[in-house]
Amino acid sequence: MCEEGFKDILILAIESSCDETAAAVVKNGREVLSNVISSQIALHTLYGGVVPEIASRKHIEKINQVIEQALEDAKVTLKDITAIAVTYGPGLVGALLVGVSEAKAISFATGIPLVGVHHIEGHISANFIENKELEPPFICLVASGGHSHLVVVKDYGEFDIIGRTRDDAAGEAFDKVARAIGLGYPGGPKIDKLSKEGNPDAILFPRAKVAENEYDFSFSGLKSAVLNYLNSCRMKGETVCEADVAASFQKAVIDVLVEHSLHAVKEYGFDKFAIAGGVASNSSLRTVLEEECTKRGIRFYHPSPVFCTDNAAMIGVAGYYEYLKGVRSGYDLNAVPNLKLGER
Repeated sequence: MCEEGFKDILILAIESSCDETAAAVVKNGREVLSNVISSQIALHTLYGGVVPEIASRKHIEKINQVIEQALEDAKVTLKDITAIAVTYGPGLVGALLVGVSEAKAISFATGIPLVGVHHIEGHISANFIENKELEPPFICLVASGGHSHLVVVKDYGEFDIIGRTRDDAAGEAFDKVARAIGLGYPGGPKIDKLSKEGNPDAILFPRAKVAENEYDFSFSGLKSAVLNYLNSCRMKGETVCEADVAASFQKAVIDVLVEHSLHAVKEYGFDKFAIAGGVASNSSLRTVLEEECTKRGIRFYHPSPVFCTDNAAMIGVAGYYEYLKGVRSGYDLNAVPNLKLGER
């Protein structure tokens, strides 16, 4: 049962902000009936990173297929759908436009209401899928390829950003260091895997603090320190233990993310903490946070890895709560590549 006259609310969600073409059907905000993802990782690996033009073209090829599959997997048709939720920012502008155009076309043809969703709100909302008891308020760390945010989740769709990256996001640093080591793209999962073979205390890399805001992040200095270490070793003809470099770098990132997060939870007086975004699937980060939260009596929430990376189920959850609040988007909805959290 749900809030709208005991009638189930079914959200058809579309996500195309980067290199995954995804569609999902979400029932009453917490039950995922289908979640279809067409990944382009193998294609972009050839280039060492996401090529925006190629990503956009692939989205065009795949988007109808993933939507049809999502509806089929959920055993529903468009006639059963209550609203269409679509990511409209932030992200790659061409990629976003494909999803937004598709959602507007379906809405126009069927009369189904349209709801534009912020990509980062989607990541945060992924925590509601498997943690049925989780309700705002709580603190959430959003760590991905493009974002490193510490957020106070005041209510559904209501946020205060208390910390953000000043330069490289955590996931971006993972990708750049992975490329320097020679691991290739995508960097996060490869460094996570290689780190298990290395000594995280082998090399002392810096942990940056931002004087103006104790919750802000900075990873460019750490990235530069790793590159300098690698260049120095190569110039001296010294052997580089790639596993030790990966493990030591990863530990430096995790130390900063954990320290800032737990400090925020304590200072703001919360007993609930969640993580979101692609970096939230890092096994070492999850293990350390689980241990530290348990020590402090903090309830720790995290999505399964499939809901950490870009997917449409999380957009469906966020879209459900925006729909309940009465948010409706017009056919002038456009892609906003630099959309800030909390903006509409």
